[in-house]
Amino acid sequence: MARLAIVTGGTRGIGAAIARELAVSGYRVAVTYGGNEAAAAAFQRDTGIPVFRWNVMDYAACEAGVRAVTEALGGEVDVLVNNAGITRDVMFHKMSPQQWSQVIECDLTSCFNMCRVVIGSMRERRFGRIVNVSSINGQKGQMGQTNYSAAKAGVIGFTKALALESAAKGITVNALAPGYIMTDMVASVPPDALRQIEAQIPVGHLGRPEEIARAVRFLVSDDAGFTTGATITMNGGQYMT
Repeated sequence: MARLAIVTGGTRGIGAAIARELAVSGYRVAVTYGGNEAAAAAFQRDTGIPVFRWNVMDYAACEAGVRAVTEALGGEVDVLVNNAGITRDVMFHKMSPQQWSQVIECDLTSCFNMCRVVIGSMRERRFGRIVNVSSINGQKGQMGQTNYSAAKAGVIGFTKALALESAAKGITVNALAPGYIMTDMVASVPPDALRQIEAQIPVGHLGRPEEIARAVRFLVSDDAGFTTGATITMNGGQYMT
């Protein structure tokens, strides 16, 4: 039976590209979404990939959601891609406790919730592939994003620690740190601002979701069995670590 993969936040943007890439590569794929019913329906119609709605910030919802996936598709989760995330951008001196906690919960705590639900089965079967999507701004920081930068930096630390704990059980845990990628959200940026962003990228253009997806495909493959605890930086040279 083909390996089973879950991609959170998988109906749009980077997540949708990852889900498509894994499906084409022979994985059985399920994606989650939080609230955009129209986008989820369009994605499932276009790809045939099943979609499941649950709140990744809620541990009990993650337990129930993973159970629904495994009951519908069969088997246990072999591959987990934690891609779900939000922004609530505002300068720190104006940031509300809610704007802080929403981003931390969605972008970081969701990684705990999803990994905690699947890690036991992966350890028992001595195989698993986990990829956590961080960000360039979790590496370098960004004005107006103390919440987002903190969460995405936390994803990198979380990845390293879980990789250390899991390596002996045949589980790899890696992070991706994309820079500016041409998604619907970035496409909505005013043209002048977008040109300023592109001017800061040495390769001279934004990244494409498909480029991130191909990196995920490698990280979850058998070929990547010696790669764990890594953060793969993909930002066109904008920030080099």
